Amino acid sequence: MTGVPASAAGGTGRPAPGGKLGTAAVPQAGLWNIANILTMVRLLLVPLFVVLMLMDGGYDPVWRAWAWAAFAVAMITDVFDGHLARTYNLVTDFGKIADPIADKAIMGAALICLSSLGDLPWWVTGVILGRELGITLLRFVVIRYGVIPASRGGKMKTLAQGTAVGMYVLALTGPLATFRFWVMAVAVVLTVVTGLDYVRQAIVLRRAGLAEAQAAAAVSQAASEAAEK
Repeated sequence: MTGVPASAAGGTGRPAPGGKLGTAAVPQAGLWNIANILTMVRLLLVPLFVVLMLMDGGYDPVWRAWAWAAFAVAMITDVFDGHLARTYNLVTDFGKIADPIADKAIMGAALICLSSLGDLPWWVTGVILGRELGITLLRFVVIRYGVIPASRGGKMKTLAQGTAVGMYVLALTGPLATFRFWVMAVAVVLTVVTGLDYVRQAIVLRRAGLAEAQAAAAVSQAASEAAEK
């Protein structure tokens, strides 16, 4: 759940206390709103998913089906909580922090469980989790220069990852087991390609920010020298 409340974009033009024109106070969304509740539900689903996934050694088709249901609900809530937060001005500091944690937690738990059971190579788990954590850290590093927006490729990557991991959670056999391999291959390719694109955007953003800062410093220095004369 990320975004900026629409009401924060500008003032209302109404008189502020004291008779002066000012910006009316924007009421902050409370912690217990529907968007945050969905995020909390997703966090609670992580341990439940792990328990269901590993029941009876982790290979029982029935328990794996229940684990898939928990994973599917978590993925669905990920779509709806962000949409609700942006649409109904329910963005909170808690949501900004908890939402990405919940996203990484459910995906990380699924990948680690699958690899520990031998269903998915560890290098796949390493590539996906390494990319997710690396890009998250990269966003924080360059946030002083600007925000790297979510791209269409990034959304496709998320969809591909969720679909592929969900298919691996299910105890599929035959042609479907072969098909899920190719879905995962597409997810891995999108993971790497979009990750490299985010790195490129971060470099461009940092260069632009540094150039702007240098230009502002030059203008300030020139103004200071002019004032001294």
